[in-house]
Amino acid sequence: MRGPHNIWRLIRTGATFERTGAMGAVLDAMEAPRPLRVAARVLGWPFKWLGYPGDPAMPPITRALTALGPAYIKFGQVLSTRPDVVGQELADQLRVLQDRLPPFTVEDAKATIRAELDVEPDATFESFGEPVAAASLAQVHQARLATTGERVAVKVLRPGIERAFRRDIDAFYFAARVVELLSPASRRLKPMDVIGHFESVVLGELDLRLESAAASEFAANTKDDPGFQVPRIVWPLSGRRVMTLGWAEGVPLGDNAALDAAGHDRRALSERVLQLFLRHALRDGYFHGDMHQGNMKVAPNGDIIAYDFGIMGYIDPYTRRVYAEILYGFIRRDYLRVAEVHFEAGYVPPDRDVHEFARALRSVGEPIFGMDATRISMGRLLAYLFEVTEKFGMETRTELILLQRTMVVVEGVARSLDPRMNIWEVARPVVEDYIQESIGPRAVVRDLRETARVLTRFGPRLPGLVESALIRQAEPPKDPEPPRRWQPALWAGLGAAAGAAAVLSLGLL
Repeated sequence: MRGPHNIWRLIRTGATFERTGAMGAVLDAMEAPRPLRVAARVLGWPFKWLGYPGDPAMPPITRALTALGPAYIKFGQVLSTRPDVVGQELADQLRVLQDRLPPFTVEDAKATIRAELDVEPDATFESFGEPVAAASLAQVHQARLATTGERVAVKVLRPGIERAFRRDIDAFYFAARVVELLSPASRRLKPMDVIGHFESVVLGELDLRLESAAASEFAANTKDDPGFQVPRIVWPLSGRRVMTLGWAEGVPLGDNAALDAAGHDRRALSERVLQLFLRHALRDGYFHGDMHQGNMKVAPNGDIIAYDFGIMGYIDPYTRRVYAEILYGFIRRDYLRVAEVHFEAGYVPPDRDVHEFARALRSVGEPIFGMDATRISMGRLLAYLFEVTEKFGMETRTELILLQRTMVVVEGVARSLDPRMNIWEVARPVVEDYIQESIGPRAVVRDLRETARVLTRFGPRLPGLVESALIRQAEPPKDPEPPRRWQPALWAGLGAAAGAAAVLSLGLL
């Protein structure tokens, strides 16, 4: 499926990027080498007239991706979480990518509900309205249950979206291989891995059962958080292509005028949204990965309501502790301790000098702390921190990239509500509480208790496991099996076939 037949799709893509002016912007942002630039212009310029025009009011890159359709829009959104791949400037442009497409009909939505849930929509819902939001993968309808009269939101996947995405992902893989072939330097960006990450994200979002499960877990984790709500999932009316949940009634968090008119305290809301995010990330290790204004409302009682759980982040317990200690060290301006935490966690190779690393961290922290309180940014701190740690040999950690990206978004939401808020003062109590809970004496006792519980569970098997390990260690190493006579010829034949395929692809290009 990932062969030369994808070239027509790439030509149409290149033509659209040329026609919208996005081609040069992308190549410049990624500092593309000359062979890749030449190939991209050859692919796009002669066929420029075949490209989709897009919306001239949009910036070039978002204009091109929006014109190319749902898969490209979603790809741009996923890349916005990977500044390590596309650079911070391009990631910022992609972050504001419009995720609004023409809706499909109510009849099509009802047909999907009928086929997926084996129910008759007109009998199940007392009312079923026109779509209130149409995104790249699905659209949302407001409806009312016939049995209880409860208002609900019904999310329905676009008809044929799975097949369309499989076709486009196929072309993306082919393009990644061509890029690696034409530009060996680009391999450090791991184009094939980037497409693989995108594929895994999309496949997860194309099964609404997984999003329903994410919403249910998030609701269970946060049920005791004051001032926060997650709509309940209506499981009997949810499946792979349909998701039904309680309707979120409230004022959009991004509408300051409406918030003021409703009498909500925007300063309190700004502090709460930041503290909620940190609490979810540190306490639970499970956080909403897309907490922008469009995914939150303020209920009449002042609670923040979160929805749209397609992107969720997970951090394991040990990484949470490391992250908290790093933040706490910066809050106290204890740069040596921050450096030691990086070494203890294995983030920085042990052959580097910890004191030199601490001085580099001081160069990150001090300029930020010297700023006016209204300009201090934890997201900026994390961005600078990743830049410094990369110079000291720290490998990219995707879970921290999503955390940093979400932190930047949450900060932006908080600042839009109260431009004068002090990020550090608001974050400090949450981080300090977590430090006391996870690193203090009570945490040591809890860890020992958990270790004892695990040992008890595996206790009957421990003697056998130890004996097997000792026997394996005592056995002499086995000589590798010599290759069979036919293996070299087989590998040579496969290599020749692969080479011929590559030459054919380049010839067709």
